[in-house]
Amino acid sequence: MPAPSRPFTARHVQLGRAVMAAIAAIMITFSADHSAAIGLSVFGGFAIITATILIIAAVIVYPNGRRWPAVMMGAFTFLFGMAASVPVWRSDTLFFVLLIGWAAVTGLVELIAGIRYRGTEGARDATTVGAMGVLLALLLLLVPIDLVQDYTVGGNDLVLTGIVIGVGLFGAYAAIVAVFLGIAGVSPSAKKDIESDAGADRLADHGGHA
Repeated sequence: MPAPSRPFTARHVQLGRAVMAAIAAIMITFSADHSAAIGLSVFGGFAIITATILIIAAVIVYPNGRRWPAVMMGAFTFLFGMAASVPVWRSDTLFFVLLIGWAAVTGLVELIAGIRYRGTEGARDATTVGAMGVLLALLLLLVPIDLVQDYTVGGNDLVLTGIVIGVGLFGAYAAIVAVFLGIAGVSPSAKKDIESDAGADRLADHGGHA
């Protein structure tokens, strides 16, 4: 008797993460205020809901032995998101500390998982998104927190600061991840990978080799 299809698959995880990344990117893009308060507020909401998606995925999507990446990423993302959601803690320094820490830890976990499980469902996407996280951490490390640069555009005197660059980098990262995971989630290849992985799971359940 064929195993019932899963109501929630890795494809749904990709789409859920893409939606949250898109919302974060839109909120930052259309906000004239790129302060630490706004950046941390957006990141906090993005992180907490993304963590919830990852934890749910660890419970009902991924098989035993492949749950650790989602559990680790979900746990760290939730903790960083909660820290970002405390209004009295919000500062330029905290923004960089949290974003660099989150991007480095979760990026490395996802990158390692993608490499380790290459050839399986979602592994290629995990490798790419993980590498994007590591790159975000490296770029944020290069931004001077106390940068203040005056410049003029069209006769208007403006000021470029480190936090403006930092929040902008997070917005750009979120936009790229949203597009990438959104395409991955709806592409025909994703459906094929999921069907193949489901077949492997059924074979394993009956004592065969996964």
